[in-house]
Amino acid sequence: MAGAGPQLSARQKVALEAMAIDVWTPRIELTTPPPPAPAPALAAALAPDDWGTLEREALACTRCVLHQTRTRVVFGVGDRQARWLVIGEAPGADEDRQGEPFVGRAGQLLNEMLRAAGLDREQVYIANILKCRPPDNRDPKPEESASCEGYLQRQIALVQPGLLLAVGRIAAQNLLRQDTPLSSLRGRVHRYGPAGIPLVVTYHPAYLLRSPGQKRKAWEDLCLAMATVPPLRSPVPARVAIDER
Repeated sequence: MAGAGPQLSARQKVALEAMAIDVWTPRIELTTPPPPAPAPALAAALAPDDWGTLEREALACTRCVLHQTRTRVVFGVGDRQARWLVIGEAPGADEDRQGEPFVGRAGQLLNEMLRAAGLDREQVYIANILKCRPPDNRDPKPEESASCEGYLQRQIALVQPGLLLAVGRIAAQNLLRQDTPLSSLRGRVHRYGPAGIPLVVTYHPAYLLRSPGQKRKAWEDLCLAMATVPPLRSPVPARVAIDER
């Protein structure tokens, strides 16, 4: 099914201009996503869970060696009933100091990307594959990702998002359990977990800062995400009182 892309508000156009992207909307080809990839079951283990319990466990975590070098655990931030859940790879130096994901220059660009999609940062939930910063911002080791996986799965189960936006190679490959290059994962809708949550892959903002010419492709990814699952829930129509006199 083909579509002409989203209609942009003035605010979205301003955000695109701030990203140095020509204001345009690509045609989106939506195809039936592949069947969900095998993933650990979530619901049974998560039934009694709550945000407070989960956050306390994460803040006290010593499951891998990264707890020895972290300054702060970067748990996650945003709307816990969000339509979109944005997932990055791991905290950087700024995030490690502040305890919040995507707060440096890459975070500022992510905010612009979200504004281009018609969203404020506070209207999505943002988390990472890892909760602690790897030394020197190196790639996460498999055992570190495995140690943190349960926390992220529980966050996803609690938020119950309509769509996952994986930003960057590390996030996409971990969520999809494959080592396919990011360029081959873009441009189509994947499915995550037993619930088959739609998942769209895009570039990490840090990469876009180094390669600004790829921002147009990131906008294409956002258009695909918007066409797949609108980022805001439709408002419930207000009930109108009828005067029966």
